[in-house]
Parts: sequence; structure tokens; C-alpha cells
Amino acid sequence: MTASPYTPADLGRRIGSGLLSFPVTHFRPEDLAFDEPAYRENLARLGGYPVGGLFAAGGTGEFFSLTHGEVETVVRAAAQSVPDDTPVLAPAGYGTATAVELAKAAERAGADGILLFPPYLTEAGQEGLFRHVREVCRATRLGVIVYGRANAVYSAETLERLAAACPNLVGYKDGVGDIDAMTRIYTRLGERLTYVGGLPTAETFALPYLELGVTTYSSAIFNFLPEFALDFYAAVRGRDHATVLRLLRDFVLPYTAIRNREAGYAVSIVKAGMTAVGRGAGPVRPPLTDLREDEYKELAALVAGVSPSA
Repeated sequence: MTASPYTPADLGRRIGSGLLSFPVTHFRPEDLAFDEPAYRENLARLGGYPVGGLFAAGGTGEFFSLTHGEVETVVRAAAQSVPDDTPVLAPAGYGTATAVELAKAAERAGADGILLFPPYLTEAGQEGLFRHVREVCRATRLGVIVYGRANAVYSAETLERLAAACPNLVGYKDGVGDIDAMTRIYTRLGERLTYVGGLPTAETFALPYLELGVTTYSSAIFNFLPEFALDFYAAVRGRDHATVLRLLRDFVLPYTAIRNREAGYAVSIVKAGMTAVGRGAGPVRPPLTDLREDEYKELAALVAGVSPSA
């Protein structure tokens, strides 16, 4: 095991400096097994673009459908496939004990940081969420980003307590979309954390969230339209409203209209986009389902409008 070259503080600064890559996980069509050669090849391609960090086996990477052993394998493949100056973050989640084990596995696999997903299934109060995050942070030397969504909605007060108790807590990823809550969090914690936009198709929220200190976001579109995704990010950071609105109108909003037709399509549509540009990553695993043929054709036509190579 090689220690990460990034201190938690370094990681936080790096993550906030650029667009974030959340690559899909490649599966073989015949048996849905992890297709490691294809995954490594794709990450080497994506590694040629300037990003703030790469999140292996994240939500877009179907973390929820991978075994714990597969998670470690995917993270190790990512760490070995991207340039040395691209930080790789690994997932942790489920119950606290399992999340601790996954955080330790991430270190073994060569990750530079952790994205901590909500606990599995059960609801918890703020004190329980505080203890959950604290235990994971204590279990690793890596920088940790906590993902607020679903049954893990963190209050500003809880995040402030965690920031004081956990020096290696470096970021908060928002998957809720509550502007009032984000305002309270940013007002209370300021620059102590790096803030990541984490709503599905985060491009739709990128411009208003920038004013709340959210300098970066997870781009699933980057998987199949990296140049488009980077151009969109540059327009957001440059506060080029006209360009952002044009790209929203021409691609992002029609894309989200397809995504919203079925639960789970936030991942499925990304894999369909990969197929549309000739870089198929295999199907999604159950319980997700792939786009229908008519939906795929609609998406492919949309992609072709912004990607001559599609």
C-alpha cells in the first residue's frame, strides 16, 4: 500500500478546483461481471482531461450494485489507471461498521479520499449521523467528503460539529437541493469545507449553487461528452450566463427529460450515452434497467447534435 500524496487539506483544495469525474463501471453484457480491461481503458482516456478528481465506484459507478470485494477491485483499477496527479476517491457506505471496512479497503487500494454515502435503509437522527461520520473519519487517514441525501440530511449544526471533531472531513456533497439549507451550511462553515454539487445531472443547478460556495459538481455527462462537460463547467465558473443557458436549452434539459422517465435512469442514461458515442460500457445491473430502444434513439440523436463523433 502506497500512502496518498494528498493530505486531507490538499485533497479538499484540489477537489474544489475543477470539474469532478464520476465514471461508470463497465460490466460484461453476457454475465454482468466487472469488465476490468474496458474500465481501465476508459479511465486512461478520461485521465487525459483536466479534472479536480475522479470518484471510482460512486453513484454513477453503481456502488450500490457492487460487492465489497468488487468495490476494492474497481478502486484499485482506477488508482492504477489515471495520471498520478489525478486524485481518486473511493466510496464508503451502508452501516457504520461496513463503512469503516470500506474506508480501510480504499486505503489498501490506493485511493486518495473517501466519499461517504448515506447509511443503508434506516433513518437516523442528527446525533446518529454525527457518530456515523465520526467513526469513519477516525478509521482513515484519507480526506472524507460526506454525501447528504435521502436518509442522511445533515444540518448545518451537525456539519459544524463534525468539522470540529474530524480534521480529515474536507467536503460536503449536496444531493438534496435545499437552497435555504445550503445557505445556512455555507454561512456557518464558510471555507472550512469544499462544497460539491451532487444532484442528478448537477449541471442544472451549477450556476445558482456557485453563489453558495459550491465551486464544483459531479458530472455524469463527462463520461460520454467530456469536452461539452468541461465547456459547461468553464462557463459556470466564468459566470457566462448566456452560454450556460444555451447549453441547458440545447442539451442538458432535453437530456434530463429522458432521465426523468424512469427511476434509476440517472445512471442508465449515462451508460446509454457511452454507447451513443461508441464507447459502450455494458448494461446496468439490476435493480436498475436500461433505456428502452426508443429512448436510446432519442438520446443518441440528442448526443449527435453536440458531438460530431457520435
